[in-house]
Amino acid sequence: MAINKVILEVTERITHRSRETRSKYLQNMQDQLNIGPRRAHLTCGNQAHAYASTSKDKMSLSKTSNGNIGIVSAYNDMLSAHQPFETYPELIRDTARKFGGTAQVAGGVPAMCDGVTQGQPGMELSLFSRDVIALAASIALSHNTFDSSIYLGVCDKIVPGLIISAATFGFLPAVFAPAGPMPSGIPNDKKSIVRQKFATGEISREELMKAEMASYHSPGTCTFYGTANSNQMLMEFMGLHLPGASFVPPNTPLRTALTELATKRALDITSLGKNFTPAYEILDEKAFVNGIVGLMATGGSTNLVLHLPAMAKAAGIILELSDFDDISGVTPLMAKIYPNGLADVNHFHAAGGLSYMIAQLLETGYLHNDVLTIMGPGLEAYTKEPKLVDDGIEFVPSSTKSHNEKILRPVTNPFQKSGGIKKLEGNLGTCIIKISAVPMEKQMVEAPARVFESQEEVKTAFRNNELNTDAIIVVRFQGPKANGMPELHGLTPILAVLQDRGLKVALITDGRMSGASGKVPAAIHLSPEASNSGPISKIKNGDLIRLDARSGELNILDENFELRKSRKKDLSENERGLGRELFNIFRENATAAKFGGGIT
Repeated sequence: MAINKVILEVTERITHRSRETRSKYLQNMQDQLNIGPRRAHLTCGNQAHAYASTSKDKMSLSKTSNGNIGIVSAYNDMLSAHQPFETYPELIRDTARKFGGTAQVAGGVPAMCDGVTQGQPGMELSLFSRDVIALAASIALSHNTFDSSIYLGVCDKIVPGLIISAATFGFLPAVFAPAGPMPSGIPNDKKSIVRQKFATGEISREELMKAEMASYHSPGTCTFYGTANSNQMLMEFMGLHLPGASFVPPNTPLRTALTELATKRALDITSLGKNFTPAYEILDEKAFVNGIVGLMATGGSTNLVLHLPAMAKAAGIILELSDFDDISGVTPLMAKIYPNGLADVNHFHAAGGLSYMIAQLLETGYLHNDVLTIMGPGLEAYTKEPKLVDDGIEFVPSSTKSHNEKILRPVTNPFQKSGGIKKLEGNLGTCIIKISAVPMEKQMVEAPARVFESQEEVKTAFRNNELNTDAIIVVRFQGPKANGMPELHGLTPILAVLQDRGLKVALITDGRMSGASGKVPAAIHLSPEASNSGPISKIKNGDLIRLDARSGELNILDENFELRKSRKKDLSENERGLGRELFNIFRENATAAKFGGGIT
């Protein structure tokens, strides 16, 4: 099947735009490769330090013809998604020995949980943690003793940060090994109802806590289709996971076998063998386009529109919002996973999951097949699913039919003909909106502005019953330069309640919501941000604003608007407490949201 015309045009546009930066990146990778295997150039003293801690592997490590895997782990036992990684290093080391290689934990990277920090000051470090992770992973690999790498990470900023490092060390192979989702808990629609009832004071905090604990209840990734699970999808679409690895539960025989096979694969594709597959050859323009197609076909997280440009930049590739918008315009929405539907990722996986989806999209020309993956050339391997056979893995073809078309549909009968994310632009700037969960009749709102400068101000106004008319809620000074761009996830229940009361309501912000963006139209990641004197800083209460996701319009309906002076805000309170003092350099140097919002 020939590639879709628009997908091809966008790919060619990205390639042309990135010609100079990609060329410099590729030359850098080639220069690194010309040096040859890493350990061969270390002194005896260098190597002795690197091997001193191990008793079993010293002889093997001293033979530079044996592959050595560097493990970069985001393990901690506070994140449910990352707790299973506690046992991975020993499993990887044992497996590497079986195949004549070695593995060492090169280093750990921080992994914060947005679910813990939502609405708290620590959330202001969240986006920048992606850059810290990239830097920390690069320090780990800078020991230069590795022939391959395995990255252990799942959640929001962790995978993007690890990808930035993998691209920077692109002369090494990179395999991503996930941990899998926790079992399904309380249904997501019931959890949402409980949150709305708490927001209106109908239930107690104890009742809310009971519901939350029933939802987030065991090791594994949260089961809604937020950023963490969107990351896992992305790794499969881009060929950095083993096929079918994303949504296999932790602490199961199949998950263990997949981790063992990932280790073997990391050794198979080093420069010491015949199947050398450096990460830079996988992370090309077509792989990133495939990832964006996956994002749109699944209705994934808006956070990836922040992260993908930063990830691509590390590989010398320049992505723009128009690329996301154009790909979304032609990519069929094939999945309905909460918050876009009632199902969670376990239900999606059971319905056919990523292997079914990739097979469908390949067959109909929405994905590039002339790509390289950790499994070799092409995406055909990713149309198969892993089965446990005699304690090993066998990949079998995916089903040719969805097992539940309420959750997963074929390309020929999608939930909608376009993807879940759209670009908005007008005299207020440029931003994105997630529309996969927003009913068509709610996608255009024209209403007076209610201006706030924190989500706490919105919550206070709601509690005081001040939000009782149609309104476009404006929350500004929430961008990367202002306060690190924390998620405004606490607004979701409030906005949903207002909409359910029959009010026309929408959100405009230079901040972000999350992978859980829901049924209320939310124009997010607005650039330029208020702290850069963006137009959002000029909005006043009562200004009539039109947000139209159907036409891609975001305008204030005042012809004299541009003559107004920008408002400034004292942001010193966002510069101290809970480590924020250490991140001034990040805020001062952060790029605009449309370029990734970070410093790397």
